[in-house]
Amino acid sequence: MPTRLFQPEGTRLPTSLIDEWRKIPAAVVADLLRGTGHVDAGIRPLRRFGTKSWLVGSAITARCDGADYGAVHHAIDVAQAGDVVVVDAGGRSDAAMIGELLSGSARRKGIAGVIVDGAVRDAGMLSEWADFAIFSRWVTPRGPSSMELGSVNESISFGGIPVSPFDLIIGDDDGLVIVPRGRAEELLTPALARIKAEVEWEAVLATGKSTIEVFNVPKAEEA
Repeated sequence: MPTRLFQPEGTRLPTSLIDEWRKIPAAVVADLLRGTGHVDAGIRPLRRFGTKSWLVGSAITARCDGADYGAVHHAIDVAQAGDVVVVDAGGRSDAAMIGELLSGSARRKGIAGVIVDGAVRDAGMLSEWADFAIFSRWVTPRGPSSMELGSVNESISFGGIPVSPFDLIIGDDDGLVIVPRGRAEELLTPALARIKAEVEWEAVLATGKSTIEVFNVPKAEEA
């Protein structure tokens, strides 16, 4: 069966909304989602982001069958600038689903990055690209064996978290978090409020107050 290309239901998130989410690190989002949105911690970025910017974009999903990477080709083909290609490769470690050539094609389109629950290769080169993010569970020199199966823009499971097309992907040095498209607007206000609160907490702690005082930690009992 050839690679199946599904038409996503619903519409893309507004660019203005996505840009607001660029202010929110993964840890804040994970806390807001109360443990329901953070991806398996084994999926890590190839390069460090630091504190200035990180991966934020709309999901385009690719589900790979076995060592076939046809879905990755087609996902990159339909993705738009700023999107994140989300590759469900079943966590397998023995075949890379993307490397320098395919990543380079995605980068030239302005795609923000590719995240893979599986393996990648050409890690040395990919880790040098400051304008293109790669997350993966594994790195291996072996490539895929075919390119004719799988599906694009179908709902998938990625690192234990459901992902649908146009969900919001946020990734930094702490890991990846998935914000369901239908909750992106609702969660933005509390996320921004949490950022403001953290700045205020830091200022108070800098005066010498303890975390016990600042966070109203319950008193401990003497043993």
